[in-house]
Amino acid sequence: MFEQLRDRLGDTLTRLRGRGRLTEENIAEGLREVRMALLEADVALPVAKSFIEHVRERAVGQEVLHSLNPAQAVIKIVNDELIALMGEHNDALNLAARPPVVILMAGLQGSGKTTSVAKLARFLREREKKQVLVVSADIYRPAAIEQLARLAHDIGVDFFPSTVEQKPLEIAQAAIDEARRRALDVVIIDTAGRLHIDDEMMAEIKALHGAVDPVETLFVVDSMTGQDAVNTAQAFNAALPITGVILTKTDGDARGGAALSVRHVTGKPIKFLGIGEKTDALEPFFPDRVASRILGMGDVVSLVEEVERASDKEKTERLAAKLKKGKGFDLEDFRDQLAQIERMGGLSGLMDKLPGMGGMPAMQDQTAARETGKLIAIINSMTPRERRYPDMIRASRKRRIAAGSGTRVQDVNRLLKQFAQMQKMMKRMGKGGMAKMARSLQGKLPGMPF
Repeated sequence: MFEQLRDRLGDTLTRLRGRGRLTEENIAEGLREVRMALLEADVALPVAKSFIEHVRERAVGQEVLHSLNPAQAVIKIVNDELIALMGEHNDALNLAARPPVVILMAGLQGSGKTTSVAKLARFLREREKKQVLVVSADIYRPAAIEQLARLAHDIGVDFFPSTVEQKPLEIAQAAIDEARRRALDVVIIDTAGRLHIDDEMMAEIKALHGAVDPVETLFVVDSMTGQDAVNTAQAFNAALPITGVILTKTDGDARGGAALSVRHVTGKPIKFLGIGEKTDALEPFFPDRVASRILGMGDVVSLVEEVERASDKEKTERLAAKLKKGKGFDLEDFRDQLAQIERMGGLSGLMDKLPGMGGMPAMQDQTAARETGKLIAIINSMTPRERRYPDMIRASRKRRIAAGSGTRVQDVNRLLKQFAQMQKMMKRMGKGGMAKMARSLQGKLPGMPF
C-alpha cells in the first residue's frame, strides 16, 4: 500500500534535501509536486487542497526557512500533517461496554465484509482474549451464511446458525440473547451487502441498527475502489451512525487514496486495515505508523509487535539458552527463523516496515516468498545430524539434498552461504533471536529525519 505515493513523495523530498537553503519558491515548487502525488494516489481533491494549505502555512514560517536543516523541517511538517489528516491516534474498539458488546458490520457486496467479520473475531479472540460469537443476518446470499460458518470453524470462534427463511432482525436478536445467556463478550453481526446503495437496503439496516443498538457500527470498504470508497463511506455515514471504518484489500492498493481521504470526508476514524486474504491479515490503523511508511521511514514499532506475536516463545528461550552456553546456531534454528518470517507475511511484509526498504521491487512480487519456501525445503531434506553439523555437508550430500528438495546443488550452496552469514550475526547478538534483532532496529536505522 502507498507504493505510488511513497515513490513520488520520496523523489520530491529528496530534491528538497539536495538544496542547501530553502526559499518560498522552492517550497511552493515542492508542494505542487506533493499535490500532484496526492491526486495521482486518488486522494479526494478537497482533502489534497486542505493538506497542502496546512503544510504551506507551516513551511513558509521562520522556523523552517531559518532552521539549520530546512528540508528536514519540511519533512517533519509533512509527517505531522499526514498524521493529523488520518486522525492523530489509533481509535480502538469500545470493548469496555456492558457485555455482550454488539458490533454491526455494514458495507457493499464484494467489499470483503464477511471475511472481515472472521478477521475481527480472530483479532478479538487472540489479542483481546474475548469470547466471540459471530452471526450472519445476510438472508439474500445463502453462501454468506455458509462462508461465515466455515470461517468461524477455522478460527475457533462460536457461530450462531441462521437460515434464509428468517428475518435479519430475528436472527440478530436471537444471537444477542444466546451470547447473553452464555456470558460471551462480543457478538459480531454480518449484514447483507448490495451492489449499490439503495433505499431498501438502507431502510433494512437502519431498522436493524435501531433494534440491536450496537456499541460499534463498522463500515467495511474496498480500498482499491479509491474515490468510490470515500463516496460510499460518506453515503453510509449519512444514513447510519457509523463509529469506524475497516479498509480492506490494502495489500493490493498501490495508491492509498482512500486511507488518506476517509477520515477527512466522513469525520469517522479508520479502525482497521485488511492486509491480505488470510484470517490473521488484519491490523489496527495507527496514523503515525502509516505516515512513517508513506515517507519511507518504515514502521519498526509494528515490526517489533509482529515479531513478538509470531515468536514461538519456547523455541526462542531454547535458542537463547543454547547461545548463552556457547553452543552454535545450527540449521534447525535457521529453519525456525525462516518459518517465523513466513508467519509474519514473508520478506515483503518485513521489508515494508524497515526504514528505506519499503517498495523495493524485488520484495513486491512472489519471488521472495518462493525463495523462503525453497530454503525451508532444502533444510527439511537434510538428516538431523546434517542440520546440527553443517560442516559435514560435502559434494555427495549436497547432490542428495538437492534431489530430495527438488532444487539444484547451487541452491544448496547458496543456502549454506546465507546460513553462515546468519550464524555470524547470531553469534554477535548473543541471544534473543529475531525478537531481539527487531528491537535493536528501533531508533537505530538510517533514514529517520527527526
